[in-house]
Amino acid sequence: MGKFVRLTAFAPLLLLLCLPFTFAGHDYAQALSKSILFFEAQRSGYLPHNQRVTWRANSGLNDGKASGVDLVGGYYDAGDNVKFGLPMAFTVTMMAWSIIEYGKQMTASGELGHALAAVKWGTDYFIKAHPEPYVLYGEVGDGNSDHYCWQRPEDMTTDRRAYRVDANNPGSDLAGETAAAMAAASIVFRHSNPAYSSELLHHAYQLFEFADKYRGKYDGSITVAQKFYQSISGYNDELLWAAAWLYQASNSQYYLDYLAKNADSMGGTGWAMTEFGWDVKYAGVQTLVAKFLLQGKAGHYAPVFERYQQKAEFFMCSLLGKSNKNAQKTPGGLIFRQRWNNMQFVTSASFLATVYSDYLTSAGRNLGCSAGRVAPSELLGFAKSQVDYILGDNPRATSYMVGYGSNYPQRVHHRGSSIVSIREDSKFVACREGYGTWFSRKASDPNLLTGALVGGPDAYDNFADERDNYEQTEPATYNNAPILGVLARLSSGHGAYNQLFPEVVPAPRTAVTKTKPAPVPKLSPNPVSSPSEIAVEQKMTTSWNSKGKTYYRYSTIVTNKSAKTLRDLKLSISKLYGPLWGLTKSGAAYTFPSWMNSLAAGKSMEFVYIHSASAADVSVSGYTLA
Repeated sequence: MGKFVRLTAFAPLLLLLCLPFTFAGHDYAQALSKSILFFEAQRSGYLPHNQRVTWRANSGLNDGKASGVDLVGGYYDAGDNVKFGLPMAFTVTMMAWSIIEYGKQMTASGELGHALAAVKWGTDYFIKAHPEPYVLYGEVGDGNSDHYCWQRPEDMTTDRRAYRVDANNPGSDLAGETAAAMAAASIVFRHSNPAYSSELLHHAYQLFEFADKYRGKYDGSITVAQKFYQSISGYNDELLWAAAWLYQASNSQYYLDYLAKNADSMGGTGWAMTEFGWDVKYAGVQTLVAKFLLQGKAGHYAPVFERYQQKAEFFMCSLLGKSNKNAQKTPGGLIFRQRWNNMQFVTSASFLATVYSDYLTSAGRNLGCSAGRVAPSELLGFAKSQVDYILGDNPRATSYMVGYGSNYPQRVHHRGSSIVSIREDSKFVACREGYGTWFSRKASDPNLLTGALVGGPDAYDNFADERDNYEQTEPATYNNAPILGVLARLSSGHGAYNQLFPEVVPAPRTAVTKTKPAPVPKLSPNPVSSPSEIAVEQKMTTSWNSKGKTYYRYSTIVTNKSAKTLRDLKLSISKLYGPLWGLTKSGAAYTFPSWMNSLAAGKSMEFVYIHSASAADVSVSGYTLA
C-alpha cells in the first residue's frame, strides 16, 4: 500500500476563520461510517442477516450455559475474545451519548440506523446479563487463558466461564456504569422504540439501586478482571455518573437530589481531572451536571452545580493549555496520557470538548480558564485538531483509523482480523497454532478491520505498525464510541441548533432525503499535465454551500511510477482561488510538504485545495530521479 501523505494546514488565517469546519481536508462523514462499522467486527453471538462485516461468523454460542443463563451476544472489547462488562458498558454509554447529542447529524449522513443497531447490540446483551435485580454478569471468558491463545472468535477453545456480581459480591462501579448505559440508551430509543426504551429504563433503575445499596468495587468480586480492567478510581464516580444519566432519562427529582447531596462526599465537586475514560468518569459527570445547570434545571442546587461546572471547565481548559495544570501533548499536538492505548483518552476528551463547546454556545457563554475567558469555538477547534491528527494530519502522515486514507495500520493486534476468515478457510486454528501461523506473520492482515482506532503513537509521535506491538496497534470499542459524536458534529459544519433543548432522537429512516446538490463543475480539458514517470490525478471529493456560494474540495494524488526515488519535485498550479494544504510554496512553484523531501518508488502523496471554481490546472515543472 502506497504511503499516503495527508495535509497540514497553513492557509491564510482569515480564510480559515471564515470557512466552516467541514472545509478542512477530511471526509468526516466517511470516517463516521467506518467508525460505526468497526462495532460489527466486534460482535459476539449469532450474527444478523444484515451483517456487513462478512469475514466474521457466529461465535461464543455457549456463553453463560454453564451458569444456567443465556449470555450469547455483546461485544469483544479489543483484539481478544473476552467480554469485559465495564468497558463494554462505557462503550454503550458513549455511543448513546453521541446519538443523543448528534442523532440528527447522523440521520443526515444516513448512519443513524447503524448507530442505533450498535447500541442495541450492547443493550440486548445487558438485559440478558441482568437476570435478577441484584445480579449482574460482568465478564465472560478469562483474559489469562484467552491471551495464551491466538484464535479466531469462531474457533476459540478457551475458558468461557461467566463471572457475576451480586448482593454478597458487590460491584458498584460495574452496576453503576451499566445503569448509565441503559439509561442513556433509553433516551436513544424513546422515539423509535418506546417499549424497548421503557424496558431499558426499568433495568437502569434496578441496577442503580443495586450499585448504591450494595457498595464495593467489582474487581474485588470478579478478581480475574484486575489485570485487565482494574477499577482504580473506585465506584463513587460511577454512582454519580449513573445518577446523572438517570436524571436525564427520567427527569426524576430523586436523581437530581442524589447529585447535589453526594457532590462533595463522592468527589463530584472535588476532583479536578485531566482524563476521562472507562475507569474515571468524573469529567463526564461534571460536564453533564454543567449541562443541567445551563438548562436552568439546578433550582436551589445551583451553587452546588456551579462547583461541578468549575471542575468541568478545569478539564476543558487543561485540554486547551490554558489551565494551571494542562494535559500533555505530543510534538504533533495529540493529547498524550500513556503509551498503552493512548487513543482512548484522545477520543473521550475530544467528545467532552465538542459537547461542552455546543452547550456554551447554546447558552451564549464563554469558557472560564485561569488564563482568561475563552470562546467555545476554541474547544470545538481543539476536538477537530485531535480528529484531524487521528485521520492523518500528523508528523507521520498516518491515519490511525484502519481503512481511512491510504496509509493506515496494516498489522493490527486483533485475532479476528489477523487470521484468515473462517468463511474462506474453515480449517480449525488451534490455540497455540495461531501464534506460529498468523500472529508472527509480517504480512498485512487478511481481513480489513475497517474503522478500528488503534492505540496510536507514543509521546513523540512515533508508531510501529507491528502486530506484537499491542500498546500501539490494538484497537478497542471504547476508542471508537466517543468519536462517533465528534465526527457527526464535524460533518455538519456550524449548524444552528441548540444543544440545551430536550433531546429528541429521530427514528432512523431507510432512505435519506437530500437537498438538490449544487451543480458539479466540469474539469477543464487538460487540468493535469505530468511526465510518464509521475502520475497526477485529481478529483472533486465534496461540495457545500456557504452564504449563497458553492465551494468545492479537490483531492490531488501524486504517484511516483518510476523505479527510482523522486526528489526536487516542483509543481505548477494555476487557476487556484482558495487555500491549499499538503504542499510548500516556493516562489512561483509548489514543492514537497515540510515533513518530507522525497517520494519513494511506487509511493503516493496527496494535497488538497478548496475554492469555488473548476479544478485548478496542475502540472509537473521539475523533478529529479535518483
